[in-house]
Amino acid sequence: MSHGPLMLDVEGCELTDLEREMLRHPAAGGVILFSRNFQSPQQVKALISEIHGLREPPLLIAVDQEGGRVQRFKEGFSRLPPAAWFGELHKQNGKKAKMVTQKLGWLMAAELRSVGVDFSFAPVLDLGFGQSSVIGDRAFDRKPLIVAELAHAWMMGVHEAGMAAVGKHFPGHGWVTADSHCELPIDNRRFGDILMEDLVPFQRMIDYGLEAIMPAHVIYDQVDSELAGFSKFWLQKVLRSQLNFTGVIFSDDLTMAAAQEAGDYAQRARIALEAGCDMVLVCNNPIGAAEVLDALIEYSNPAAQMRLIRMHGRKALTREALHSDRRWKEAVELITEYEVSPSLDLGL
Repeated sequence: MSHGPLMLDVEGCELTDLEREMLRHPAAGGVILFSRNFQSPQQVKALISEIHGLREPPLLIAVDQEGGRVQRFKEGFSRLPPAAWFGELHKQNGKKAKMVTQKLGWLMAAELRSVGVDFSFAPVLDLGFGQSSVIGDRAFDRKPLIVAELAHAWMMGVHEAGMAAVGKHFPGHGWVTADSHCELPIDNRRFGDILMEDLVPFQRMIDYGLEAIMPAHVIYDQVDSELAGFSKFWLQKVLRSQLNFTGVIFSDDLTMAAAQEAGDYAQRARIALEAGCDMVLVCNNPIGAAEVLDALIEYSNPAAQMRLIRMHGRKALTREALHSDRRWKEAVELITEYEVSPSLDLGL
């Protein structure tokens, strides 16, 4: 059985019989975990092991573990600083900032790999324009080249720990003020402006070997009338052809308010896949996920399946081995610098 095109979620800390049935469905391809699925490292490892054991190849397991306010697993995991903290550190000492970013990227990935998570939806490549509440301190910096530099360091650490990286939110969510979880953001800048700024980190990270990208639920109305994640222009003409991206394209969550423009859940999934997504996400709506499973039971995309195989994690350390590893101890010591001065002039 190959990877299906849908990544869905589960309700609690243990699987129900209905969830096992849904996860064995041919259209299922992965599971995204949330804070509600986590009680302890031991519990979540057991949950992931059961999910991985349901089929072959195993379903992909993902989580949002960026750091700062977006970190799903906390108890028993290192509390990671927000991306903007690395940007502030870069203003003081660029060389140190890159070193610290790489070490904490490794820490994030190594801790997740120790419980079986395949990848985190990180790093954020949006620019910190200072006007988007949903992005805010999730952005490394305002300057595109600094974002690319720090994201590259983060990815090098992630790769060292045996994990693929996912850049988001293509082609850039930092300019709009609206939160796509709650409303429809519209960016009215010209393509040339986006190309010269927002697209720079994505282009650099693609050149560095970024494995996956998640598009934004944003309409760039001077460029295309569709949300970026439903747009053949953005996903095929720009991302695939112009930027030469050959990795995985994950949709953002199709239950978000901004995605309602595309129709019901089955319609949203089909439009996103036809536009160029390899896997679509439906979260916090099991009825919607079931609709997508039924609609895509015959769906097949061999090229997407080959790309998705590369997202499986590699070379995980046990938690015991991790906690005795010199790199883990060094990274945890660096975290104390954030805990002593959590704002670092971020104005949060």
